Amino acid sequence: MAEAGRARILVVDDAGLVRLYYRQALEAAGFAVDEALNGVEALEKLLRAPAALVIVDVNMPLMDGISFLRALRRQPLPLAALPALVTSTEAGPADIEAARAAGANLYLVKPLEPAALVRHARLLCGVPA
Repeated sequence: MAEAGRARILVVDDAGLVRLYYRQALEAAGFAVDEALNGVEALEKLLRAPAALVIVDVNMPLMDGISFLRALRRQPLPLAALPALVTSTEAGPADIEAARAAGANLYLVKPLEPAALVRHARLLCGVPA
């Protein structure tokens, strides 16, 4: 199992305040955090440096979260198997199913409580609580 201090999480969201909110909660829990503004930037970063988890918004410019997940799952292993936590304000069953079909491991509706975000990040990264 990884230690939280060594697990890197890539947060992909076009909203700066959301990225900051997630960064503060995750870094306080001992994770290393990197950020991307959209799916294109996220793929570029992941191809350069691996991560233990990607947290991705659905609605973003250039490449939305669903398109990003599809592109991620087409990459060679181990990148294609990277755990993906999708966050969105969209809460309908069709939205959740679209994310799961694209390769999401978990779908959470915003706003997220910091403790819930950290709990799910630990679970998906295999980091003990």
